[in-house]
Amino acid sequence: MDTQASDARPVLEGPDIARVLTRIAHEIVERAKGADDVVLLGIPTRGVFLARRLADKLEQITGQKIPVGSLDITMYRDDLRLQPPRALARTDIPGDGVDGRLVVLVDDVLFSGRTIRAALDALNDIGRPRAVQLAVLVDRGHRELPIRADYVGKNLPTSLRETVKVQLAEEDGRDTVLLGAKQTVPGAQQ
Repeated sequence: MDTQASDARPVLEGPDIARVLTRIAHEIVERAKGADDVVLLGIPTRGVFLARRLADKLEQITGQKIPVGSLDITMYRDDLRLQPPRALARTDIPGDGVDGRLVVLVDDVLFSGRTIRAALDALNDIGRPRAVQLAVLVDRGHRELPIRADYVGKNLPTSLRETVKVQLAEEDGRDTVLLGAKQTVPGAQQ
C-alpha cells in the first residue's frame, strides 16, 4: 500500500514499534503459559521480519530459542486472477514442524482478513497445529471476513480513502508506520 511521502504522516516510529513488539511478546508468553510449544510464522514480506524480531524478544523473556519461519500465501490468495503475476515468496517451516504446536502467524497490517484466510489455507497444507493465533503490528479495521487478531500492536481506525504503509529497517532502511491518503490514478474508475 503505497503513499506519497508528502501526504503520509507517521503513526508509529522505531521506538514505538520496538515497544509494541515487546508488549506482544509478553502477551504471547502470558497467554501460552510460557513459550515451550510456540512457533512463529511470518507472512512475507514484512511479517517475516516482525516474526524474527518477536522471536528475539521471546528468547530474551523466556531464555529459550523460539522456532521462527515464513509462510508464503501467494498461491492461496483469492485475488490471483485479478492481480498481475507475482513472484512466489519463501515458505520456511522450522525443523520440528507445526503439528501439535501453537502457531502464531505474524503480519504487518490486518485489513480485510483475506491474507490471513489464505495463510490458514496454506498452513493447513503444511500440518495440524494445536492452535493458531494471529499477531499484527497494525489493525486498521474494515474486515471482510470474520478474522480477529489475538495480539495487536496498534489499532488504527482508518477510512477506505487512507492507506497504511509499514516500513521496516530490514526492507526499507527505517522503522515507521505511515498513514496517508489513497492515491488515485487519473482516469481510473473508483
